[in-house]
Amino acid sequence: MLYHLFEYLDFNFDFPGSGLFSFISFRAGMAVITSLLITLVFGGRLIRFLQRKQVGESIRDLGLEGQIEKAGTPTMGGVIIIAGIIIPTLLFAKLNNVYTLLMLISTIWLGTIGFIDDYIKVFKKNKKGLAGKFKVIGQIGVGLIVGITMYLSNDFDSLKTTIPFIKNNEFDYSWLLTWINEDFAQYAWLIFIPLVVIIVTAVSNGANITDGLDGLATGSSAIIGTTLAIFAYLSGNIVFADYLNIIYIPNSGELVIFISSFVGACIGFLWYNSYPAKVFMGDTGSLALGGIIAVFSIAIRKELLIPVFCGIFLIENLSVIIQVAYFKFTKRKYGEGKRVFLMAPIHHHFQKKGIHEAKIVSRMWIIGILLAVLSIVTLKLR
Repeated sequence: MLYHLFEYLDFNFDFPGSGLFSFISFRAGMAVITSLLITLVFGGRLIRFLQRKQVGESIRDLGLEGQIEKAGTPTMGGVIIIAGIIIPTLLFAKLNNVYTLLMLISTIWLGTIGFIDDYIKVFKKNKKGLAGKFKVIGQIGVGLIVGITMYLSNDFDSLKTTIPFIKNNEFDYSWLLTWINEDFAQYAWLIFIPLVVIIVTAVSNGANITDGLDGLATGSSAIIGTTLAIFAYLSGNIVFADYLNIIYIPNSGELVIFISSFVGACIGFLWYNSYPAKVFMGDTGSLALGGIIAVFSIAIRKELLIPVFCGIFLIENLSVIIQVAYFKFTKRKYGEGKRVFLMAPIHHHFQKKGIHEAKIVSRMWIIGILLAVLSIVTLKLR
């Protein structure tokens, strides 16, 4: 809104300083600052409000060190993360930009699903929360909206993406069909849209699973968001895109404003969510964070690089899949289920081994930073 206001003032009245809003770097900086202020200032107030309402986390005793002490810690703090993302975006981004609108819709949609889940758990005293099938339906809904919008909109050349680590790395999804018959190119959406749905669902669940230790999901998301901000800025600048031999995406520079708000919200929330956490984000935050990362990656054509910069989410996801699959396999074969890890997700495995929660989180942040650097390095490895 402020962007459009100052654009009008600059065009009609040559208002002093209004020209600054034409610079993405200025608006991105303002978005970070505003997001930090929102989460830091209102985060404390939200915690006190949740405490008065006795909106506390119900803890299931899994025999983990320090677990019982977390009982009653306010949850649903993801509301402040979402506010810290949406408000600066509305203030500083172009609201007639299809990328901005797509990210706002995805954030609100997934945040609402998470909020309903948390509401059922906290206020309805149902520990299961929203049925898993409804969560998946909601995630599929976001994937369909994103996939269909990108496929049909003139602002997107959606069937092209980036293959990491390879020179001349553009890949067209339609090739998966046209090598059979050139006429099949019109059916490329049958591959692209389901792929978008799978990515959104997988990354959203990955963030949700990762949110098991104080600050783990929040800090990891901030690292990933910073990486995506760099990619978005370079992809939206024709000079840098040409120099680095990456896909130039017109009008995608506005995504930098959104992801700057995202990073600011994560860092601001981390002030209260770091060990020992004063508030948990709940599914309200974790589902939204994962979904945002997935949709953003698809929008800037970096979805094939997700396994690298989202390596922490991938490891957490795989640990659960491996644990469950191996348990079922051994139970069917030997009559008794066996486990690969002491407990899944893998961060609980390390807790069982006696490693302090704060140390586990710090080490995973370090791994996340290394993966982020590796992702950025791929820009020149080509």
